[in-house]
Amino acid sequence: MQPFPQVARPDPSDAVLRAMFEARKRVFIDLLKWDVPVLAGAYELDQFDNPDAEYLILADSEERHRGSVRLLRTDRPHILGDLFASLCDEPVPSDPALREITRFCIEPTLSRQERRDVRNELVTALVDHALANGIAGYTAVAGTGWYRQVTEFGWRCRALGPELNLGSERLVALQIDIDVATPAALARNDIYQQGAVQSRGAQMAQAS
Repeated sequence: MQPFPQVARPDPSDAVLRAMFEARKRVFIDLLKWDVPVLAGAYELDQFDNPDAEYLILADSEERHRGSVRLLRTDRPHILGDLFASLCDEPVPSDPALREITRFCIEPTLSRQERRDVRNELVTALVDHALANGIAGYTAVAGTGWYRQVTEFGWRCRALGPELNLGSERLVALQIDIDVATPAALARNDIYQQGAVQSRGAQMAQAS
Protein backbone atom coordinates (compact mmCIF):
# COMPACT_ATOMS: atom_id res chain seq x y z
CA MET A 1 0.00 0.00 0.00
CA GLN A 2 1.36 3.38 -0.99
CA PRO A 3 1.74 5.99 1.76
CA PHE A 4 -0.75 8.86 1.88
CA PRO A 5 -0.93 11.96 4.07
CA GLN A 6 -1.49 11.30 7.77
CA VAL A 7 -4.55 12.38 9.76
CA ALA A 8 -4.68 16.08 9.09
CA ARG A 9 -6.63 19.23 8.54
CA PRO A 10 -7.57 21.05 6.36
CA ASP A 11 -10.21 18.90 4.73
CA PRO A 12 -9.27 16.19 2.24
CA SER A 13 -9.51 17.00 -1.43
CA ASP A 14 -12.88 17.07 -3.12
CA ALA A 15 -11.84 13.91 -4.97
CA VAL A 16 -11.47 11.97 -1.71
CA LEU A 17 -14.84 13.17 -0.44
CA ARG A 18 -16.55 12.35 -3.74
CA ALA A 19 -14.98 8.89 -3.68
CA MET A 20 -16.35 8.35 -0.17
CA PHE A 21 -19.91 9.39 -1.07
CA GLU A 22 -19.76 7.26 -4.22
CA ALA A 23 -18.57 4.25 -2.22
CA ARG A 24 -21.38 4.80 0.28
CA LYS A 25 -23.87 4.62 -2.57
CA ARG A 26 -22.42 1.32 -3.82
CA VAL A 27 -22.36 -0.21 -0.34
CA PHE A 28 -25.52 1.04 1.36
CA ILE A 29 -27.85 1.41 -1.62
CA ASP A 30 -26.64 -0.97 -4.32
CA LEU A 31 -25.43 -3.76 -2.02
CA LEU A 32 -27.45 -3.43 1.18
CA LYS A 33 -30.59 -1.97 -0.49
CA TRP A 34 -31.08 0.84 2.01
CA ASP A 35 -33.85 3.28 1.14
CA VAL A 36 -31.83 6.48 1.51
CA PRO A 37 -31.32 9.54 -0.75
CA VAL A 38 -29.05 9.50 -3.80
CA LEU A 39 -27.51 12.65 -5.24
CA ALA A 40 -26.98 12.84 -9.02
CA GLY A 41 -27.51 9.09 -9.25
CA ALA A 42 -24.02 8.49 -7.87
CA TYR A 43 -23.60 9.71 -4.28
CA GLU A 44 -25.25 8.68 -1.00
CA LEU A 45 -25.91 11.65 1.27
CA ASP A 46 -28.58 12.32 3.87
CA GLN A 47 -29.67 15.09 6.23
CA PHE A 48 -26.86 14.27 8.64
CA ASP A 49 -24.15 15.13 6.09
CA ASN A 50 -24.19 18.69 7.37
CA PRO A 51 -21.58 21.10 8.76
CA ASP A 52 -21.55 19.25 12.08
CA ALA A 53 -20.50 15.96 10.47
CA GLU A 54 -16.90 14.77 10.56
CA TYR A 55 -15.36 12.03 8.43
CA LEU A 56 -12.40 9.73 8.86
CA ILE A 57 -11.36 8.61 5.39
CA LEU A 58 -8.79 6.04 4.30
CA ALA A 59 -7.61 6.51 0.72
CA ASP A 60 -4.75 5.20 -1.37
CA SER A 61 -2.11 7.32 -3.08
CA GLU A 62 -4.43 7.89 -6.05
CA GLU A 63 -7.25 9.17 -3.78
CA ARG A 64 -9.30 6.00 -4.23
CA HIS A 65 -11.57 5.16 -1.33
CA ARG A 66 -10.53 2.28 0.96
CA GLY A 67 -12.73 2.94 3.96
CA SER A 68 -14.49 5.71 5.83
CA VAL A 69 -16.72 6.53 8.76
CA ARG A 70 -18.93 9.50 9.58
CA LEU A 71 -19.00 10.94 13.09
CA LEU A 72 -21.96 12.92 14.43
CA ARG A 73 -22.19 14.93 17.63
CA THR A 74 -24.60 13.33 20.09
CA ASP A 75 -25.60 16.70 21.55
CA ARG A 76 -26.99 17.69 18.14
CA PRO A 77 -29.27 15.90 15.66
CA HIS A 78 -28.00 12.37 15.04
CA ILE A 79 -29.32 9.00 13.93
CA LEU A 80 -29.80 7.28 17.29
CA GLY A 81 -31.44 10.28 18.90
CA ASP A 82 -33.61 11.31 15.96
CA LEU A 83 -34.53 7.99 14.31
CA PHE A 84 -33.87 5.07 16.67
CA ALA A 85 -34.43 6.32 20.22
CA SER A 86 -36.64 3.26 20.85
CA LEU A 87 -33.46 1.14 20.92
CA CYS A 88 -32.41 2.73 24.23
CA ASP A 89 -33.78 1.69 27.63
CA GLU A 90 -32.69 5.01 29.11
CA PRO A 91 -32.58 8.49 27.51
CA VAL A 92 -30.39 8.54 24.41
CA PRO A 93 -26.81 9.47 25.39
CA SER A 94 -26.13 13.12 24.61
CA ASP A 95 -22.78 14.66 25.47
CA PRO A 96 -20.30 17.01 23.76
CA ALA A 97 -17.60 14.41 24.46
CA LEU A 98 -19.54 11.59 22.80
CA ARG A 99 -19.76 10.98 19.05
CA GLU A 100 -22.00 8.69 17.03
CA ILE A 101 -20.38 6.33 14.53
CA THR A 102 -22.36 6.17 11.29
CA ARG A 103 -21.76 5.04 7.70
CA PHE A 104 -18.89 2.68 8.56
CA CYS A 105 -18.01 1.92 4.95
CA ILE A 106 -15.35 -0.44 3.60
CA GLU A 107 -14.58 -0.52 -0.13
CA PRO A 108 -16.37 -3.65 -1.42
CA THR A 109 -13.95 -4.28 -4.29
CA LEU A 110 -11.10 -5.06 -1.88
CA SER A 111 -10.15 -8.64 -1.07
CA ARG A 112 -11.37 -10.24 2.14
CA GLN A 113 -7.99 -9.71 3.84
CA GLU A 114 -7.81 -6.11 2.61
CA ARG A 115 -11.30 -5.44 3.99
CA ARG A 116 -10.25 -6.83 7.37
CA ASP A 117 -7.13 -4.65 7.31
CA VAL A 118 -9.21 -1.57 6.50
CA ARG A 119 -11.66 -2.42 9.28
CA ASN A 120 -8.78 -2.53 11.76
CA GLU A 121 -7.31 0.71 10.41
CA LEU A 122 -10.68 2.47 10.79
CA VAL A 123 -11.04 1.21 14.36
CA THR A 124 -7.49 2.40 15.06
CA ALA A 125 -8.30 5.80 13.55
CA LEU A 126 -11.43 6.07 15.70
CA VAL A 127 -9.46 5.36 18.87
CA ASP A 128 -6.61 7.71 17.96
CA HIS A 129 -9.07 10.46 17.01
CA ALA A 130 -10.93 10.09 20.31
CA LEU A 131 -7.77 10.18 22.42
CA ALA A 132 -6.40 13.18 20.55
CA ASN A 133 -9.61 15.21 20.79
CA GLY A 134 -11.03 14.52 24.23
CA ILE A 135 -13.75 12.20 22.99
CA ALA A 136 -14.79 9.78 25.75
CA GLY A 137 -16.62 7.31 23.56
CA TYR A 138 -18.90 6.52 20.68
CA THR A 139 -22.49 5.40 20.20
CA ALA A 140 -23.87 3.61 17.16
CA VAL A 141 -26.84 1.75 15.73
CA ALA A 142 -25.80 -1.64 14.38
CA GLY A 143 -27.19 -4.85 13.01
CA THR A 144 -26.91 -7.65 15.54
CA GLY A 145 -24.23 -9.48 13.55
CA TRP A 146 -21.98 -6.43 13.43
CA TYR A 147 -22.69 -5.71 17.11
CA ARG A 148 -21.47 -9.17 18.12
CA GLN A 149 -18.29 -8.62 16.09
CA VAL A 150 -17.65 -5.26 17.70
CA THR A 151 -18.08 -6.60 21.24
CA GLU A 152 -15.30 -9.11 20.62
CA PHE A 153 -12.69 -6.52 19.61
CA GLY A 154 -11.52 -6.00 23.18
CA TRP A 155 -12.76 -2.51 24.01
CA ARG A 156 -15.55 -1.71 26.50
CA CYS A 157 -18.75 -2.00 24.49
CA ARG A 158 -22.30 -2.46 25.75
CA ALA A 159 -25.84 -2.48 24.41
CA LEU A 160 -28.01 0.48 25.37
CA GLY A 161 -31.22 -1.50 25.07
CA PRO A 162 -32.80 -4.60 23.56
CA GLU A 163 -32.40 -5.92 20.04
CA LEU A 164 -35.43 -4.89 18.00
CA ASN A 165 -36.76 -5.76 14.55
CA LEU A 166 -37.09 -2.42 12.76
CA GLY A 167 -38.05 -2.65 9.11
CA SER A 168 -36.15 -5.54 7.56
CA GLU A 169 -33.28 -5.46 10.09
CA ARG A 170 -32.68 -6.53 13.66
CA LEU A 171 -30.88 -3.61 15.28
CA VAL A 172 -29.25 -2.69 18.57
CA ALA A 173 -27.91 0.58 19.99
CA LEU A 174 -24.45 0.43 21.52
CA GLN A 175 -21.92 2.55 23.34
CA ILE A 176 -18.13 2.18 23.24
CA ASP A 177 -15.96 3.76 25.95
CA ILE A 178 -12.51 5.03 24.93
CA ASP A 179 -9.61 5.70 27.30
CA VAL A 180 -5.82 5.36 27.37
CA ALA A 181 -6.11 1.59 27.97
CA THR A 182 -8.17 1.02 24.81
CA PRO A 183 -5.29 0.69 22.29
CA ALA A 184 -3.63 -2.08 24.30
CA ALA A 185 -6.94 -3.89 24.82
CA LEU A 186 -7.62 -3.86 21.07
CA ALA A 187 -4.02 -4.75 20.22
CA ARG A 188 -4.31 -7.97 22.20
CA ASN A 189 -6.85 -9.10 19.59
CA ASP A 190 -4.80 -7.73 16.66
CA ILE A 191 -7.37 -4.99 16.04
CA TYR A 192 -5.43 -1.85 16.97
CA GLN A 193 -2.64 -1.26 14.46
CA GLN A 194 -0.22 1.26 15.96
CA GLY A 195 1.27 3.43 13.23
CA ALA A 196 -0.82 1.88 10.45
CA VAL A 197 -3.11 4.88 10.01
CA GLN A 198 -0.22 7.32 9.69
CA SER A 199 1.72 5.14 7.27
CA ARG A 200 -1.16 4.02 5.04
CA GLY A 201 -3.31 7.08 4.97
CA ALA A 202 -6.19 8.60 6.90
CA GLN A 203 -7.68 12.02 6.43
CA MET A 204 -10.01 13.96 8.67
CA ALA A 205 -12.74 16.05 7.12
CA GLN A 206 -15.65 18.22 8.15
CA ALA A 207 -18.65 18.91 5.93
CA SER A 208 -18.98 22.40 4.58
